[in-house]
Amino acid sequence: MTRTKAGTRAVVRCEACGRTEPKWLGQCPECGAWGTMVEQPARAGERRDPAGARGAAAPVGELVAQPIHAVAGDERDRARTGIAELDRVLGGGLVPGSVTLVGGEPGAGKSTLLLQAADALARQGRTALYATAEESRAQVRLRAGRLDTLHPGVLLAAVTTTDDVVALVDHHQPDVVIIDSVQTVRDEDAGGVAGGTSQVRAVAAALVALAKGRGVATLLVGHVTKDGSVAGPRVLEHLVDVVCELGGEAQHALRLLRATKNRFGATGEVGCFEMTGAGLRGVADPSAVFGGRSEPGTAGVARTVALEGHRPLLAEVQALAAASSLTQPRRVATGVDGTRLALLLAVLDKRAGLPVGARDVYVASVGGLTLAEPAVDLAACLAVASSETERPLPDRGVLLGEVGLAGEVRPVPRTADRLAEAARLGCESALVPTAYDGPDAGLSVQRVRTVSEALAVALQPPAGAAGAVG
Repeated sequence: MTRTKAGTRAVVRCEACGRTEPKWLGQCPECGAWGTMVEQPARAGERRDPAGARGAAAPVGELVAQPIHAVAGDERDRARTGIAELDRVLGGGLVPGSVTLVGGEPGAGKSTLLLQAADALARQGRTALYATAEESRAQVRLRAGRLDTLHPGVLLAAVTTTDDVVALVDHHQPDVVIIDSVQTVRDEDAGGVAGGTSQVRAVAAALVALAKGRGVATLLVGHVTKDGSVAGPRVLEHLVDVVCELGGEAQHALRLLRATKNRFGATGEVGCFEMTGAGLRGVADPSAVFGGRSEPGTAGVARTVALEGHRPLLAEVQALAAASSLTQPRRVATGVDGTRLALLLAVLDKRAGLPVGARDVYVASVGGLTLAEPAVDLAACLAVASSETERPLPDRGVLLGEVGLAGEVRPVPRTADRLAEAARLGCESALVPTAYDGPDAGLSVQRVRTVSEALAVALQPPAGAAGAVG
């Protein structure tokens, strides 16, 4: 620990991740950022937490540890927001005193979702305080009018500092506080401009202390950077209890809310919404959206069941193989991994004897869903093969399996759950790896070892031709 000119103690802290060092360094050893190590004074009798928040040091004699079984558990009831898809992601609702960070691209619908949540909570008799630091109250009022969220239990205020937020909470004593956004609120005791790393860290620490001290559930809107991560220091995500990301393709109305951190529930849960003129509408059965509505008997269409978090979703993969006039044929992937597609085309060419290497190949998922897991490999392969041979796949069949470089079809996680979802939506048959020995959920299940076997089983012969139908 260094000393300032006045003789007071000081620490050197990284503004990006919060790591402290006894002396100044050019690069932070924790996060690798350059030029972020800043000397900060530490007053006598005070301690600093990793977020840089000051607090009085407790005498050693007052620190008492208890056996873990003797510590009283916190069983306070959650406050359901009234939006089923949001409650699913939160693990059942908002916990009093919790802090939830909702991030997403501009225009994704973060403010819309939280304004709707505030209205739904107010209709249950709870008071929700919506504190805006980005827009004026008139702008938020216009949006609320469009969304029909004008319940008197929603209190609206324009704030600029954390002191404003504290004063409003102490005066109105709301059940829920929404801050829009954490990057535009300032802390008067911290240096730098609003949105800077030191400011975001100080603001987040103050709001977390407010939520814990008053027992009020707090929701923070967070901006994101170009790479999709929440703007500001990484310590922001460590301080809050729940981190959610709202995203979706700009050209689609679909929005997916994912929980990447949740101290009160499971991570990986996904909530599905549709952006409409009246705001975000929860999609209770997303499989009906992603399953597609292609005409029966259309070549190049395959159905699979993908996992979004813990949620199995029936999805449709469409492919088109066409003659190429280029030396380097086109490979266009929309909603699927382009690198993975190139691998699958090589397997089809080399292991299954399907000459698609010189063809332009286009593969897309339906409805804006991103299919990134290997479980959709078999569906992508057979969709391409179906388009190339002009032989359709079974209309009520699903394809599950990961494809290896040797052309083998491998099992995928939670196959039984995927088959059950397919059966619920009216599917009749399934093609799965030989290694799967679980329940068939009432489907006609056929097992294959290789992609070549899958082609022989699944592809229907042309109309009028002899041969069995898979």
